[in-house]
Amino acid sequence: MTGVNRRTMLSRSAAVLGGTAVAGTLATTVAAAAGGAPAAEAGATIRPDDPRYAMLTTGNNQRFVARPDYVRMIRSTADAERALRDAVRQGKRVSLRSGGHCFADFVCNPEVEVVLDFSEMTGVTYDARMRAFAVEPGARLLNVYEALYKGWGVTVPGGICYSVGAGGHIAGGGYGLLSRAHGLVVDHLYAVEVVVVDTAGKVRTVVATREADDPNRDLWWAHTGGGGGNFGLVTRYWFRSPGATGSDPSKLLVQPPSTVLVSAVSFPWADMTESRFTRLLRNFGAWHEANSGPDSPYTALSSLFNVCHKAHGTLDMFTQVDATVPGADRLLADYLAAITAGTGISPTAMTRPSGELTAMPQLAAPRRMPWLQATRLVGTNNPTITDPTARGAHKSAYMRRSFTDRQISVMYRRMSGEDYWNPDTMIVLFSFGGQVNAAAPDATANAQRNSVFKMCFQTFWHDAAGDDAALGWARGIYEEFFAGTGGVPVPDDRHDGCYINYPDTDVADPAHNRSGVPWTELYYKGNYPRLQQVKRRYDPTDYFRHSLSVKPAR
Repeated sequence: MTGVNRRTMLSRSAAVLGGTAVAGTLATTVAAAAGGAPAAEAGATIRPDDPRYAMLTTGNNQRFVARPDYVRMIRSTADAERALRDAVRQGKRVSLRSGGHCFADFVCNPEVEVVLDFSEMTGVTYDARMRAFAVEPGARLLNVYEALYKGWGVTVPGGICYSVGAGGHIAGGGYGLLSRAHGLVVDHLYAVEVVVVDTAGKVRTVVATREADDPNRDLWWAHTGGGGGNFGLVTRYWFRSPGATGSDPSKLLVQPPSTVLVSAVSFPWADMTESRFTRLLRNFGAWHEANSGPDSPYTALSSLFNVCHKAHGTLDMFTQVDATVPGADRLLADYLAAITAGTGISPTAMTRPSGELTAMPQLAAPRRMPWLQATRLVGTNNPTITDPTARGAHKSAYMRRSFTDRQISVMYRRMSGEDYWNPDTMIVLFSFGGQVNAAAPDATANAQRNSVFKMCFQTFWHDAAGDDAALGWARGIYEEFFAGTGGVPVPDDRHDGCYINYPDTDVADPAHNRSGVPWTELYYKGNYPRLQQVKRRYDPTDYFRHSLSVKPAR
């Protein structure tokens, strides 16, 4: 994702004990950390004649390539300030990168003159003065999980793809297999450190917390789902769960289950008829409608269902349950039975990779394993989405209710049709709701707090010659699926818009979004005006911008 980032800081000490912020102390400490500390070594400046240049001017999606004057590798907050001052002084257009997984052209596009790359800022530490865990933007998700869990027995409820950078993942909201039990990643975000630039071109570093009396609180709020690359250079995030007290780090953040019960099964296309497909998808939607409340016992369970194209051969489903909750085996058995009820289909072993999932034939029968081991298993072998040579198209939707019969019919026809025969094509259905829906829509910038599952329509290929066919498939199925609302998931009683971490510039194009509803409503709903006010305060010149960036309020 795009690179939002953060850096170390010595902050609130006396104010920490009561859990309240003292803005003056915080501001003074930040100033000392940003300006008074010895200058850190500057990262490399990489220009077109450098052999590293080609690698650093594109990301995981090879559709998007930049030709910047240079790439600056950032190693600290002070380094970020210097790099930003240089770019502002030269009048250069910048883009920001942490992990390089952005699905759109936010980082790599023809207008970019400088790429600021935070992938060398990978620290994950405990900050005793903040009573919070500091995570730098370039840290990859699996490294974050490893460091937090091995060091303190805690985690954040983030995504499964190991190599996604923390910077953009967090700024866009962040979710994963633990979110039904613990909410979004940003529900545990305590503070953020951001390098910003004002109207006069002055660069400064701001630390914003969620404390009610913090004068910069709105900047914290904007980073709880407002998307990457919008407000400044994030050099550090701090995490502490709401309501956590004391100074024992192991009690200040989410504790994952020690053991999980996992299952991976396939549904062969060879056994599939349209009526069986319809029942299978209807079952999935109905189960999530009935079992996604914040108080449901099924918040202990989360499932990822790859509705793969017929060219792949199977539809594949991975499910994880907290094995420490009473009746975990029954929860999983009842879920699998509910999904297959009335289909006449017998699940088989998952013997080949599927989208973000590796082959897991050993999990055809449910199996217990340590949480971190399961996280590694799912996260380290994403053979499709982490392929650095792939091109991709991605479109998202939040679903508040199950599919209509017409929507299932569209899926069946488009996923079994021979006009686009690509085995790396799928609709990902991901369990949502639970504790995600316990928060109010305006508590964070992530406004979608009433959905039961999330969808990602996606396809991958390797040659520019395949762009037209792939984009034609993605646009065709998406716009037909949402034909009743103008080709996009307009928020209503059934749909709830799109996910900003799966950005899609088509929704800003009237040729593809015929709803009359602006893209800002799809991603941010009623929170967009507040994001615009934050933008006006911290980035009044719209210096940080991209194809779907927040615009300053007028």
